[in-house]
Amino acid sequence: MHDAWLITNAELVNEGRRFHADLRVRGGRIETIAPSLAARPGERVYDAAGLWLLPGMIDDQVHFREPGLTHKADIAHESRACVAGGITSYMEMPNTRPPATNREALEAKYARAAEVSAANYAFYLGATNDNLDDIRALDPKAAPGIKVFMGASTGNMLVDDPDTLDGIFREAPTPIITHCEDTPMIAANEAAARARWGDAIPPEQHPLIRSREACLKSTRLAIELARRHGTRLHVLHISTADELVLFEPGPVAGKRITAETCVHFLHFCDADYARLGHRIKCNPAIKTAADREAITRALAEGRIDVLATDHAPHLASEKAEPYVRAPSGLPLVQYALQCALERVFDGVLTLERVVEAVTHAPATLFQVAERGYLREGYAADLTLVDPRRPHPVSAAEVLSKCGWSPFEGFTFRSSIAATFVNGRLAWDGRRVSDEVRGQRLAFAR
Repeated sequence: MHDAWLITNAELVNEGRRFHADLRVRGGRIETIAPSLAARPGERVYDAAGLWLLPGMIDDQVHFREPGLTHKADIAHESRACVAGGITSYMEMPNTRPPATNREALEAKYARAAEVSAANYAFYLGATNDNLDDIRALDPKAAPGIKVFMGASTGNMLVDDPDTLDGIFREAPTPIITHCEDTPMIAANEAAARARWGDAIPPEQHPLIRSREACLKSTRLAIELARRHGTRLHVLHISTADELVLFEPGPVAGKRITAETCVHFLHFCDADYARLGHRIKCNPAIKTAADREAITRALAEGRIDVLATDHAPHLASEKAEPYVRAPSGLPLVQYALQCALERVFDGVLTLERVVEAVTHAPATLFQVAERGYLREGYAADLTLVDPRRPHPVSAAEVLSKCGWSPFEGFTFRSSIAATFVNGRLAWDGRRVSDEVRGQRLAFAR
């Protein structure tokens, strides 16, 4: 049973506009948006005076580790962290155990999410060197896209055969999304570092090992393949200023080649390795302050289209290992939207642009059906942000199964006051509802 809600006195942020209005939710959908609405009998009223009302964030890149790696994360925990952070929908990566590289493994993940996910969900099909038949057979409505690891990954998911790559880009029935780093260059850099430091490579060497040159070479290859075949390509987690010239500024609609960056690339830089060490070790690596500033400018002008997380939890004990054993990845979903809004408070991004990058653009790019906008008739996936209530981060409040955050000790200048998923109050500012379940994302293809 969906709840009937009337949200009053909010400042709505949608499709490049900010305006005060009331919004009625009924049957899981946005029924009416108008300057002033009267409450109906049986309708619950949420007075949102002083709050921003945004369409719920759609995170196009998360790793929830289920199946096979559930000691560090799982769909239930990570989806609850999502709604606490204002994320109402996520698209999850295929490098689980077993990997989601065929229809059966893909549908098993959907079945599990239907049981436990607090947010809406979709799952990518993974490409390998030998599953081109599975890629050809993919129903375009069954997955947001096909994930190609053109850089380092585990097992068979590193696609490095040129003929296979050509076939995937030629025949993919959905958008291709890519992780772009050149593995041979990285391997050579790491071998040189190990020759000097052994296993105990200093964390600040990470962006030199997983170098900007490795990112640039691989991204150029992906774009070359996409242009050759007319492929719809989305390049994930841009981390360098060098790659930005490869993409065009402007609205996402109509682009065949798009780019995404992640919140940690807007927040951290290589100076933070001294304080946080392997806690901010991720692939591709966090690089310089100059890269951070260039990426932020590119996001502002629409050269980078989407802002996401690449949420990738590991246990604190795993992160404490020496460099060569410490895994890459950060838990991010619970604080991603607040992290993005820091750039609004800094004056370098507008609130309207952040909403475009975290919600409208992924909805448009992946053709998500009837979500991602504050529109009458659309799913009532809503986030209320309090821009006047600071939020100091502590480990005790972390909902991700790993139990830690790279933002511990940092105070965000905003708080997530409430999150609605399909019209139901999933986060009330203090706790996640155990009763709310997300829905499988549909794609209008």
